[in-house]
Amino acid sequence: MYLQHLTLNNFKNHCEAGLDFSEKINCFVGDNGTGKTNVLDAIYYLSFCKSYFNPSDMQNVKHNSDFFAIHGFYQNQEGSEDKVSCIQKYNCKKQFRFNKKDYNRLADHIGKIPLVMVSPYDRDLINEGSEVRRKYIDGVISQFDKFYLNDLLEYNRALLQRNRLLKQFNENRYFDEISLVVWDEILINRGNKLYDKRKDFLLDFNPLFEEYYRFLSGGTETVEIVYESQLHNEAFDNLLQQSRNKDRMVRYSTKGIHKDDLSFTIEGYPVKKFGSQGQQKSFVIAIKLAQFEYTRRKKDFKPILLFDDIFDKLDRKRVLQIVELVSSENFGQIFITDTQEERISAMFTANPIEHKIFRVANGTIEENNKK
Repeated sequence: MYLQHLTLNNFKNHCEAGLDFSEKINCFVGDNGTGKTNVLDAIYYLSFCKSYFNPSDMQNVKHNSDFFAIHGFYQNQEGSEDKVSCIQKYNCKKQFRFNKKDYNRLADHIGKIPLVMVSPYDRDLINEGSEVRRKYIDGVISQFDKFYLNDLLEYNRALLQRNRLLKQFNENRYFDEISLVVWDEILINRGNKLYDKRKDFLLDFNPLFEEYYRFLSGGTETVEIVYESQLHNEAFDNLLQQSRNKDRMVRYSTKGIHKDDLSFTIEGYPVKKFGSQGQQKSFVIAIKLAQFEYTRRKKDFKPILLFDDIFDKLDRKRVLQIVELVSSENFGQIFITDTQEERISAMFTANPIEHKIFRVANGTIEENNKK
């Protein structure tokens, strides 16, 4: 599957654009703040129904406009064309369409167009709290497992209702165990399924991640992603029963898979505290490349890969190493942003692969026809 054509209207700083892409590598070059990353974010929208960077859809509308529209035309793995559209109008519900048909649930689109984004913001996986890492693992598994996504949505709904009930108990100074058990049963049923799938995922994912880290670092350090969960040592129903008094006191659910985390280690020590800047960057890029390979194997076709400004602070050898890797037959369509056109040109001089280069300046995009 690859993106043949993209049209943008009033998306972020782009007033209007129509772009035809190479099915292999597409590069956007220009100064910071000109709109390179916004193009990648538009492509991300068409896979995940939302922005990678901004949770508010209306904040992605160009200033002084009352809507944005993104349209993507894809060649799918069967060789036919699919059209995906996202339209957000002021004070209206977001419209998301696949081949001109609106979705009843946006969740039904997730996984149709697998995509992996690699961005400087991925350092948040290391530096931020557990919620970021849970959202990451949930996002990866949801791309190929609809049942996982449905269980996750139902778990989160039940958790919200349980927490509201605990708050009401506290405010009204009463307790109804039967009404709490109703939500406990949903949490246990859905949560156990999510726990098993997260655990199985990490067993398969870790070897891929370790392989890519060794490739990127050129070193022999032992790296690992460790799944941390309260369910490792205690059954979920027992956890909820044991924490009931504490939950009533603090007015929220203290036990469950919503407290899961991922521990990132190098030589057994936390990457956040002991990893160098270079090791941390290699760590998160390796995670995303492993995600690409894992998804490719699960879906049996190649996801789209977005590289947003990842070459900054990497030496030339490492840049060429990554480009050579993603130029292989294992990888499909790739989009790259960079501030240095010379670096991009040198990449293709050293590795003459099919590509297109686009210059971005002040919200305008022009294809560089010189190869």
